[in-house]
Amino acid sequence: MAKNERTKFITKDILKSSIIGSFQKLDPRYMIKNPVMFVVEIGFVITLVLTFFPTLFGGDAKYQLYNGIVTLILFITVLFANFAESVAEGRGKAQAASLKKTKQDTKARLLLANGQEKMINASELKKDDIVLVNAGEVIPNDGEVIEGVASVDESAITGESAPVTRESGGDFSSVTGGTTVVSDWLKIKIVAEPGKSFLDKMISLVEGAERQKTPNEIALNTLLIVLTLIFLIVVVTLHPFASYLGVEIPISWTIALMVCLIPTTIGGLLSAIGIAGMDRVTRFNVIAMSGKAVEACGDVDTMILDKTGTITYGNRLAAEFYPVKGVEKKDLVDYSVMSSLMDTTPEGKSTVDLGRQMGCALDESICSQMEFVEFTAQSKMSGVNLKDGTMVRKGAFEAMKTFARELGGVIPEDLEGIVTEVSNLGGTPLVVCVNNKILGVIYLKDTVKPGLVERFERLREIGIKTIMCTGDNPLTAATIAKEAGVDGFIAECKPEDKIDAIKKEQAEGKLVAMTGDGTNDAPALAQADVGLAMNSGTQAAKEAANMVDLDSDPTKILEVVEIGKQLLITRGSLTTFSIANDIAKYFAIIPAMFTMVLPQMQILNIMHLATPASAILSALIFNALIIPGLIPIAMKGVKYKPMKAERLLLRNMGIYGLGGIVVPFVGIKIIDLLVAPLLALIGM
Repeated sequence: MAKNERTKFITKDILKSSIIGSFQKLDPRYMIKNPVMFVVEIGFVITLVLTFFPTLFGGDAKYQLYNGIVTLILFITVLFANFAESVAEGRGKAQAASLKKTKQDTKARLLLANGQEKMINASELKKDDIVLVNAGEVIPNDGEVIEGVASVDESAITGESAPVTRESGGDFSSVTGGTTVVSDWLKIKIVAEPGKSFLDKMISLVEGAERQKTPNEIALNTLLIVLTLIFLIVVVTLHPFASYLGVEIPISWTIALMVCLIPTTIGGLLSAIGIAGMDRVTRFNVIAMSGKAVEACGDVDTMILDKTGTITYGNRLAAEFYPVKGVEKKDLVDYSVMSSLMDTTPEGKSTVDLGRQMGCALDESICSQMEFVEFTAQSKMSGVNLKDGTMVRKGAFEAMKTFARELGGVIPEDLEGIVTEVSNLGGTPLVVCVNNKILGVIYLKDTVKPGLVERFERLREIGIKTIMCTGDNPLTAATIAKEAGVDGFIAECKPEDKIDAIKKEQAEGKLVAMTGDGTNDAPALAQADVGLAMNSGTQAAKEAANMVDLDSDPTKILEVVEIGKQLLITRGSLTTFSIANDIAKYFAIIPAMFTMVLPQMQILNIMHLATPASAILSALIFNALIIPGLIPIAMKGVKYKPMKAERLLLRNMGIYGLGGIVVPFVGIKIIDLLVAPLLALIGM
C-alpha cells in the first residue's frame, strides 16, 4: 500500500470491505462477543416479528408501522456498530494485503551437507537449514547471517527504500523473509519454521486475527454488561407496573427505551477503539505483538533508554587533543593518527581527519610497516605495533594506566585531571600511550540529539521517569544525563544492570519500557512491561520483545508511549461521552413516557418533546446516528497533549462530559421537531 494511502482515514477498498463486514458480523455467533450490541440485535429481531405480527404479544395493530420504524433504526444501530469495527479491521487488512504480496513462494538455494546446492520452494525450508542468497534474490525466511556482507532492501516490510547492511556476527545479522538482497551475497541459517516467520506474524497481527482484549478493555466490557443487565431488569419490570396502573406501553417502546438506556454508544465503539490503537502503532512502522503491549505503553511510569543511538547520535568524533605536561601536542597528534590509520570505526576515522587538519602528514603508506591491534571488550584498547617493536595504543583511562604500569611506566600527574575535564564536558577520553609512556588524551565528543530535552520534559509532565543506561564512566554519564534532561542514569552499565533497574522499578509497582537490539538486551526486553526491539537487531531480541520497530529507530519508544497514552485517553473520552449521552437521554425519554401515567411529570420534560412516541423515536434515532459520528474519533484517536493527570481529567470532563450532555439535548430536540409531524400523520 502506498504511503499516501496509508495515511488516509478510509479508502474506497476499505469502505467496500467494511460495508460487507458490517452485514457478515450480524451473525449471532459473532454478535454475542459484544453483549451490549447483542441485546440490541435481539431487540431488533423482536420488533421485526412485531412488525409482521403486531398483536402477537397482545399489542395493538395500530403500532405496526411504528414497530417497523423502530426495527429499521435498531438494525441501523447494529449495522453502524459493526461498521465501526469493520473500518478498524479493514485498515489492518489493507496493510496485510500489501505484506502478503511479499510473501510469495520463492525458490531457496539450500546448501546440502556435501557442499552442493539444491533449489527448493521456500515453504519447504525447515529450521536450521542453511541457504545461500545472491544479489537480486529474495530471502526465503527469517534467519541469521552466518557468512557474508550484503545490502538488503527491506522496503517490503519497513516502507523505506534505502537498503541496509546485514553481516554475520554482531547485532546486525538478523534478516527477515520477504526482503531482497541487492548486492553481494549472504549465507543464512533459517531460524523460523514454515508459517511462523516474522512476516507471517505481522500479517496475522495487522489483520486482527490474534487480537485479544486487554485487561482494561475486559474490565470496561464487564461494566457495560452489568449496566445492560441493570437496565434490562428495570425495563422488564416497567410493563407489569404500567399494566397495574392501566397504561398501555407497546413492546416496541419498551425495547426502544432499553436500547437508549443501555450504553450502546461505547459498546458499539469499544472494539473499534482497541483495533484502531494497534493500527496506529502499525502505521507508525511498529509491530505490536498484542493489544496488551499497546495499552501497557499508555500506563508506562519508567522508561529505560540506551544513551548511544537513542539519546546521542552514537558516532563519537574526535574534537581535540590534550597532551600531558612535558609532551608536545604535535607528538600526541602524530601518534594518535598513527594508532588510527587502520581503525575503520567513526572514532578512528575522525581522529585521522582531525589530526590532518592540525598538520599531521602521516598517511596510509606507512600501514605496511605496522600491525593493527583491534579493540576488544577485554583489553578496552586498540592501536598498532611497529616493526621496530614500538607499541602505540589508545584506549580507556583505567586500561591504559594498567598497560603503562605493566611496562614499567609512570602515570603523569595531570592525566587524571585531563580525563576528568573531558568527562565533565560530556565527552569520552581516549588515553594515548607509546610503549610505557602516556602522551595525553583524545577528546571524543558525543552529541545529544536535538529536541530530546523538550521531549523528556513532556514525559516528565505526565509522570514518566526516564533513566539513561550507558557504558561511560559516572562523570561522562552525569554530564550527558544533565544535557539531555533525563531523570537518572546508570553508568558503566552491564546487561544485568538493566534487568536490576527494571525489577527495582517494577517492585515499586511501576510499569517499565525499554528498547534494545542485541542478544544481550533480550533478558531485559523480556523483563520489561514494554520491550521495543529493533528490526535490525538479533532474532533473540525480537523474540523477547513485545514490540518490533521496523525502522530500527531507538527514539521511537517515546512516540510509542504517546500512542499508548492516546489509546487510553480515547477510550476514556468516548466512555465519558457515552455515559453523558445516556444521562441526557434519560432526561429526554423518561419524563415524556411517564407523563402518560403521572401528568405531573410534565414539569421534568425540560426539552418539551412533542409526545412519548416522538421522544422515544427521536432518542433512538440519535442513538443510532451518534455511533458513525464518533467513528473518526475512534479511528484517529483523541489528540494527546502531555499534562498532569488532574488537568487531563478536568479537560476530559469539560470537553467530552459536558459535550456528551449538550449534544444529545440539541440533537434529540431537532430530530423530535422533524419526527413529531410525521408521527402525527400516521396517527401516533
